[in-house]
Amino acid sequence: MVAAQWGADQELEECAEWVGRMFHGHKTWSDELRAARRPKPPSLKEQALEALVSINSNFHVYGADIETIRRALEALPE
Repeated sequence: MVAAQWGADQELEECAEWVGRMFHGHKTWSDELRAARRPKPPSLKEQALEALVSINSNFHVYGADIETIRRALEALPE
């Protein structure tokens, strides 16, 4: 891990702990701070669904095929 990223992660953890202390142990707020500052990248499933929307809007693929693919993707676990 790059030193700057390590430092930023340490600072985030200190801030999250501070938020928890200032707001009487509201772990949810600390978790929300972490999530906002270090969002998780979209899952492969989410990326595929976004790509499907793009394909459909750019190439106007037959709607029933798109719907079948979309439902199959949504049925997959994250």
